[in-house]
This record gives sequence, C-alpha cells and structure tokens, in this order.
Amino acid sequence: MNSIAKTSKQFSDAVLAWFDEHGRHDLPWQHNKTPYRVWVSEIMLQQTQVTTVIPYYQRFMQRFPDVKSLAAAEQDEVLHLWTGLGYYARARNLHKCAQTVVEKYAGVFPSTVAELESLSGIGRSTAGAIASISMGQYAAILDGNVKRVLTRFHAVEGWPGNKKVADQLWDIAERYTPQQRTADYTQAMMDLGATLCTRSKPGCEICPLHAQCEAYAQNRVKEFPNSKPKKDKPVKTTQMVLVRHDDEILLQQQPSTGIWGGLWIFPQLSINDDALSLPFLQGCDIKAVYELEGFRHTFSHYHLDIKPIRIDIERKPNTINESDQLWYSLQQGANVGLAAPVKKLLETQL
Repeated sequence: MNSIAKTSKQFSDAVLAWFDEHGRHDLPWQHNKTPYRVWVSEIMLQQTQVTTVIPYYQRFMQRFPDVKSLAAAEQDEVLHLWTGLGYYARARNLHKCAQTVVEKYAGVFPSTVAELESLSGIGRSTAGAIASISMGQYAAILDGNVKRVLTRFHAVEGWPGNKKVADQLWDIAERYTPQQRTADYTQAMMDLGATLCTRSKPGCEICPLHAQCEAYAQNRVKEFPNSKPKKDKPVKTTQMVLVRHDDEILLQQQPSTGIWGGLWIFPQLSINDDALSLPFLQGCDIKAVYELEGFRHTFSHYHLDIKPIRIDIERKPNTINESDQLWYSLQQGANVGLAAPVKKLLETQL
C-alpha cells in the first residue's frame, strides 16, 4: 500500500477540489437534503445507474413526499412505482422501513449510523451516506463506486465481496473520509467512481488521483476490482399463461417473500404441463390458444427460460379469487407492481 496519498488529507483534498469543479451538483436528491430524500435515493441507486433512477425518483417523491405518506401507502402502489427498477426487495424493505420510522421513531429518522443500519434494507454504507449527506455527520461509505476507486488506488487484490477484502477497504475508506465537508466528500467519491473511475474506459489521465494510483502505475486498472469467482448460473424453466378476455388479462399476486415477492404475474406452470389444466379454466369456453415467443430472464443467481402461452376465453370464470387475482386492463392498466417479464409480455398484447 502506498503512503495514503501520501496522507489521508492529501487524498480527500484532491477529491474535494475535483468535486468542486467537476462534480455533480444538481441531481434531484441534492436539493432539500433531508434524511428521507437521501435515503430513498440511496436505495434506488443500489445497483442502478443515475440516469435510470432520476425519473423514478421524481415520480416517487411526487407521490410520497415524506416518510409518513410512504408508510401509509399500500405495498401494491409502492411496487407499482418501482416497476422496472428491479431488485424488488428494495421496494418492500423501503416500505417496511418507512413504517418502522413512523411507528418507532415518530416519523423522524434516527441520527446514528448504528440505528440507521438496524432498519430494513439499510446496510452500513447506506447508513453512512444518509448520516453524512443529510445530517453532516462523519461517516464513511463503501458503495460500488467507492470500492472501485479504492481497489484501483491501492491495487487491492481479491473480490470485494470477500469479508477480509471488505474489511481492508472499510479501513481505508474510514481513514480517507475527512472530518470536515464529509457530505461533499461522500458525494465526490460517488461521482468520481460514476464518471471517471468507471468500469470500462476510465478517464485515468484526468483523474485527480492518477499520479499515485497503484493500478494505473502498474497498467492494471481494468483488473480492479477483482471479479467474483465465476460459477455457471443454473437455468430454470417456467410456463407463463396469459388468460385473456377481451382487453383484460388475468394476473396473480406472488407471496410477499421470494422471487417477485408481492408482485403480480401470470399464472405459472411447469414447462411440460398442459396450460388448459389450470383449475379456473375448467368449464370456460376457450376461443383460441397461441404459443408466444419464449425468452430468457436473468436474475443475479440463475437464468429463467420463459415459455409464454396465451389462452383467449369467451367469458370470465366464476372461480377467480379476488384477493390475490385481478383482471388487468390493457387499456387502463392498474396501480400494481409488475415483474419485469410480465410487463414485457403485457406490452406485446397492446
């Protein structure tokens, strides 16, 4: 490890000087930096690009301007506004966290990193971001952007998801985080990783840290951070059944936990099952059956090959359970959360 650039202050001063001139200062969550607004932005930005997040964030803030309005909402509406952002556990945890803040803390976010980290969906880095950006506290962060900057700067070997490597990076992150202008430094490190120290085609020559970056000196920038040891993703299969009556299609709500928890999807069957065997189709007048083009949906830990089949019916069955099934209008839509493949298939039916 080099001599902390050569000191922690030199590192943070260089980052802050760059931020003052080149950093992002006009993102929606940089105005009126309340703990609530910063928290929502941090959750949305996990594993998601800024350009993708901005319109979702603006719609979310318009509908839920404060933690009390979010806590009082139905989960379906929260998931509906989240549809398309992916990683839906974030939305469920966001809703649960809002309810906890209202019930346990009277609608005021706790002021310590430890208390923030105890809330649903808030990890150590997110807690640090909330505390530093919205409360002006000294607190370090270690999101994906910061990991990339620090692993390259010190040529830290090993996958950052490994505890030993993560502990080393947290130690560096805490030493570099300044006591003064912590909020600006936090945003600066995020910006540096997002705009200069990028995964591909990093702008090393104009980076304020390149003169002492070990990965740059060794011409190994693209090697860091080291990738997670690869494992072949397993492939699973499913059959999605689009039961259609005029301009309405039947959806079912998933249980609150698990893949697509709380979202609305088409009835599913094993790949070789007969779609006409679905219980609620018994006695229906079937107009037509179509095999639609299959496609693959990839999760973080497996591939899902989806075989869609559409069944047009003359009349709606009487056995539909209205508590966890609904007829989705293709013309009017509905304020419910949709799994990404479901949204994709619905668009093909317009």
